[in-house]
Amino acid sequence: MSMKRTNPHRRFSRRLGLTAAASGLVAIAAFVLPNSAQAEPVQSFSSAQLSSVSDAVLAADIGGTSWGVDKATNSVIVTVDETVTTAEIARIEASAGGLADALTIERTHGTLQRYIAGGDAIYADAGWRCSAGFNVRGGSTDYFITAGHCTDGFPDWYANSSLSTYIGPTTGSSFPGNDYGIVRYDSSVARPGVVNLYNGSTRDISSFANAGVGQQVQRSGSTTGLRSGTVQALNQTVNYGGGDIVSGLTRTNACAEPGDSGGPFFFNNVGYGLTSGGSGNCSVGGTTFYQPIVEAANAYSVSVL
Repeated sequence: MSMKRTNPHRRFSRRLGLTAAASGLVAIAAFVLPNSAQAEPVQSFSSAQLSSVSDAVLAADIGGTSWGVDKATNSVIVTVDETVTTAEIARIEASAGGLADALTIERTHGTLQRYIAGGDAIYADAGWRCSAGFNVRGGSTDYFITAGHCTDGFPDWYANSSLSTYIGPTTGSSFPGNDYGIVRYDSSVARPGVVNLYNGSTRDISSFANAGVGQQVQRSGSTTGLRSGTVQALNQTVNYGGGDIVSGLTRTNACAEPGDSGGPFFFNNVGYGLTSGGSGNCSVGGTTFYQPIVEAANAYSVSVL
């Protein structure tokens, strides 16, 4: 099979550290009413204009932000974490120029970051911990898919922190831009097509699919175990800072924490995605983004075991 390999010469090029979850989004800027008693009508924006505004947010390049077009409100909703300053918000608005009224800015608690450390714990020889996502097969070879920020640098992977139980090498990685990577099983380590529910049982995953807004989801990870939530938005872009910008993510209110990266999002027997990052934690609640699994599976021409 043909493996997608991004920046193959940057072995161990990034130091990973991701975190997710945030509760209570509070709007800090939306529509401003004029001083007169009579409110002006709300402006309507075309799809092309909203796309242009989304591009403007990307061009502003402010770490700690996530955004996407929201058709229901006819706006581009930009979520900013606690590190984003008022001046940086002004930069986003300035970047949008005459279309700045199409922006809705929301403040979220915590810091947007990737979550290194999904399912069962896996350990990179480069020194970090993540979670296995889904076990898959391409031809006659078995692999697992996890987050691309975990596989960035193409490390080898082990099933224990002492690095004595070898799993296999990273054979494909796509991050930033996307957030998925694939690891080949080069050992006899068990690789069932299930996810760990962290209650002594597992859930068989029989297919992959794309979720819709309102879809119930569960998330499994080696730090916080099994968590539940719903899909809030699709096709979101997240700027983790330092040039690490990922597009096409799905936003949920299922919490996560560092070490949960790469773990599976699923519901019943259907797999939906891989934990990427977010803000908050599982004490206060949070927002978590996941990389859709269908895109990753198609990129590597694999299917669920």
